[in-house]
Amino acid sequence: MTTSRFPFPRYPNGWFQVAYSDEVKPGGVLPLKYFGRDLVLFRTEAGEVHVLDAHCPHLGAHLGYGGTVKDGCIRCPFHAWRYDGTGQCVEVPYSTRIPPKARVKPWHVKDVNGLILVWHHLGGQPPAWDIEPVPEYGAPDWTPYDLRRWKVRTHNQEMAENAVDSAHFHYVHGTLEMPTSRAVVEGPILRVVSDTLMKTPMGKVKGQVESISYGFGYALTRFIGIVETLLVASVTPIDDEYVDVRFSFAVKKLPSGEATSTVGAAFIREIERQLGQDIPIWENKIYVNPPLIAEGDGPVGVFRRWCKQFYQDGSEPVAERATA
Repeated sequence: MTTSRFPFPRYPNGWFQVAYSDEVKPGGVLPLKYFGRDLVLFRTEAGEVHVLDAHCPHLGAHLGYGGTVKDGCIRCPFHAWRYDGTGQCVEVPYSTRIPPKARVKPWHVKDVNGLILVWHHLGGQPPAWDIEPVPEYGAPDWTPYDLRRWKVRTHNQEMAENAVDSAHFHYVHGTLEMPTSRAVVEGPILRVVSDTLMKTPMGKVKGQVESISYGFGYALTRFIGIVETLLVASVTPIDDEYVDVRFSFAVKKLPSGEATSTVGAAFIREIERQLGQDIPIWENKIYVNPPLIAEGDGPVGVFRRWCKQFYQDGSEPVAERATA
């Protein structure tokens, strides 16, 4: 499906966050709405996380509203049919026979870095890459996540393109200079490094921003300069119009706890300010292809070639390496 503004599928391939790990405790159930579908997330008594399509094939009850966890399965609130983590019905309590079609679609799930992610693929293919643990998460010299969230009327690709759009940092966000950005493509991973010049009460400070995007749904951005900061960014399509944007910030602790809190909070507020400036542009722009590129725009062409692999219906991501 395409939207009127964007000539590509609304729901690309990749890993996408649907919750935080601490949102569902053992035995917990959480209803979800992503990719234009109703889903249900549950965690077994042993701590395993599963995501299924939400509606029971018996008479259509939503498993996420009133459903309960029993013996590692989710039990339908309507007639107590139980489904395991693979989506297979394992019990109809008032019958000795389970209908052969008593099954709901399971989703591939990752519970990593404090996030719960699911794999979406247009052709139903299994995960083509993995999401690895990040060293900063849970480390004693880094702060716990500071969370921010937005609902934005745009497409994943449009948001992701900002990472390589060097000029907008100066003209939209007011950075002192236009950063110099370098992009490297490694299959489904896009690495962008930008040199920046930041204004502080003590004068100008040179910094660097390294963004590592794992498809359109999950990215790590590390800021070096005023204070080392990790941003775990996720963008998940909700429906044909909106995406769910979650920013999870961790700051490397300074010698003083007060300094960590003060400087870290100021830096996070600046990132919030910049995203707030981007939102009205994203919500009202259209996709221009081919774009009119001027010198200094950044490696937009590299980015757009990288994007194509996430709309493939039945093949692995394109393996290529390019720089600009």
